Amino acid sequence: MNPTADPLTDGEDAARAAVRNRLRAAVIDIAPIFGFTVSYALTHRLTVALVFALTAAAGVCVYRVVRGESVWRALAVLGFVCVQGALSAKTGQATDFFLPNLVMHSVVALANAVMMLLGRPLMGVVVALITKEGAGWRRCTVRRRAFMKGNLVILTGSVVMLSIQLTLYLSGQAVALGVADACGPPVLALSTWLGWRVYRRAVGDHRCTVHLVR
Repeated sequence: MNPTADPLTDGEDAARAAVRNRLRAAVIDIAPIFGFTVSYALTHRLTVALVFALTAAAGVCVYRVVRGESVWRALAVLGFVCVQGALSAKTGQATDFFLPNLVMHSVVALANAVMMLLGRPLMGVVVALITKEGAGWRRCTVRRRAFMKGNLVILTGSVVMLSIQLTLYLSGQAVALGVADACGPPVLALSTWLGWRVYRRAVGDHRCTVHLVR
């Protein structure tokens, strides 16, 4: 790590780039969800919806490989959609197509909350990994509290989306659940950006050398 580098500036640039990339990727990520939701809304036939979803997932996989992205990552996304489709086909319930996503979001939200309770907000951990800063930020009271505040914004966004999705799942509203699921990635990107703004405002003009210590 460059000792003259400012982790705040590096982190802001990295966070902005991550949010932009997340927003661009969101359009691709929601393609299978969009295909499933629209086709099911128009036909109310689960088989047709699953065909559209798997076709869209295969298209996304090919697109990512052509763009030079990780083949394993592209295949993992395709495999995840296949799991969604298999589960929905087995139960015969359109809402179960979104169950794996719902479980994954629940686990992430729970882990995020636990990390905050342990005094290691996930936002701080991720930024430290991006900037290669290490664990030094935890020794700075100002930055640690700022990360807690920023992370709370992200966690709140996740919990709100999760509560909406869970309510729609339990009430069997497949189309509305699909719309909510498709809104998930953009909402996460927006809450991440807002969380970073809260963090920067909380830090203000504070500068410290503690974070330079590994």
